Order: sequence, then structure tokens, then C-alpha cells
Amino acid sequence: MFDRILIGVDGSDCARRAATFGFELADACDASVDVLLATGGGSRFGGGTEGETETGQDVLDETAALAADRSLAVDTHLVEGRPATVLTEFAADSGADLVVLGRRGRSGLGQRLLGSVTERVLRRTDAPVLTVAEGGTAGDAEAAYEDVLVTTDGSDAAEWAGPYAAEIGRRCDATLHLLNAVDVQGEAGVFDAGGVSERFIERLEQRGEEAIERLADTVDDVDYRTTVVRNPPHEAVATYVEDKDVDLVVMASRGQSGLAGQRLGSVTGRVLRTVDVPVLVVTSAP
Repeated sequence: MFDRILIGVDGSDCARRAATFGFELADACDASVDVLLATGGGSRFGGGTEGETETGQDVLDETAALAADRSLAVDTHLVEGRPATVLTEFAADSGADLVVLGRRGRSGLGQRLLGSVTERVLRRTDAPVLTVAEGGTAGDAEAAYEDVLVTTDGSDAAEWAGPYAAEIGRRCDATLHLLNAVDVQGEAGVFDAGGVSERFIERLEQRGEEAIERLADTVDDVDYRTTVVRNPPHEAVATYVEDKDVDLVVMASRGQSGLAGQRLGSVTGRVLRTVDVPVLVVTSAP
């Protein structure tokens, strides 16, 4: 499922950290890797002079060196053009199975802001995108995929995440955590959530259990646990990540509230801006 991985870099610490997670997954999946740096669209590597080209190649070489102790096939690419466009087109043309990006780049204003390039790629590509935040609670020295959280809201789109999480679980010997969040306030709508009946809440939880069962049907030959909680989805994910020391979140780009053609749903966007661990966003059916 992950045979060719594309890692986008821009010289930032965040992109460098993303590359370590990309190389770790590529190693586990025996995948080839392309490392790409785009020189246009406001990049500090733009302009096309010889010195700037050498600087961009230096970044590519330094990134590839992070995989020096692994038996990986790594190719580097310095490409002129706007980063989001170059990355999306390269992923499509090369048949990349996964795109790996830092969640924000050199122009980011804060750790919890989603970089414009990453957001544009998420909205345009059909390949799943592994987004990695700068810093993180698990430490920067070693990338790990031991506990993987997979979310579902019961929609068909949400179940796209299952096979990808299962592949990581098998390759990395990880435990999967299947999570559904019952958003009582959201489901109650104009009614006061505190005034809804317990029977109403029980129906929501039953629906959550059924969603978990359907998601479980998409994961084979891997150890998993299931949980249904009462909380708004993005808060439920953030709490679970912290409580269970999760290493990776896998979720679809949109769920039951997503509009046709909308690649980045509100819940996914909030999770990307909330959690520090890597998030694998699945943008289309496997």
C-alpha cells in the first residue's frame, strides 16, 4: 500500500522532522522515497541563481542524509514552481502512495497554524498525506508508530482510514485504537444538550458502536481496541492522544458533514491544529 513515498521539504525544522517520520515508515514498508524541494511561490530558494540552486540542493542532501543508516532508495528533486502545485503534480505523475509534509513551514506564525502549502496539498491530492508538527510530546530523536489512533464518525469516507491504519499496524507491529466520539451537543442541535433524554444519548452511543464495528471490518490481522466517548470529535481525539500516548492519528479528510469535493473537513482541520503527534489524512478511498 505504501510503495512510493514523496517527502516535501523547505529547509525548516518542521520539514526535517517530517522527513524522519517518512523515512521510518518507508523503512518499515520497504518503500522507495522521493524528496522534493520547490523553488517558487515565495520560497527563499527562488530566483534561479547558481548559489540559490546549490542551497536548495544542500537542503535535499541534508534531508537524504537522515536516511543514511537505512536501506532505502532515496531520490532528490529540485523543481521550479509553486510548492503546492509542484508537490501535487509530482505525486500524481510519480504514482506516490503517500505525501509527507511538515504541518507548517518557514513562514508559519505559530505551531498550531496549518501551513498554507500543506493545506493546499490536502485539498488537491488524492494521495494520503502524513502531516508532522514541529516539536511534539514524544520527542524528536526517534520516529515511532507503536500506538495508532483511527477515528470514525460512521460515514463511508471515515472508513477509508481503516486499511491504511491496518497496513501501518502490520508493518510496524502497532496497536490500533478505534475511536468514535458522541457529540451530544452537536447532535442535539438547537436543544440544550443537558436536557436531552438518556435514551437519546444511548441511541447515539449505539450508533457509535455500530460505526466502530464497520471500521473494525476494514482492519485485518492487527491488534486493535475500541472506544466510544462523549465529547466533540476534535476534543475527543486530543484527549485520547494525550491519555494513551498515541504516536499517530489516522483519519479521513472529511466525514459525514463533508461536502462533495471538499477535501478538508472541519473536524480534520481542528485536529491538525490541536494535536502535536503526526496525523495521516486519507483524502480518498484506498
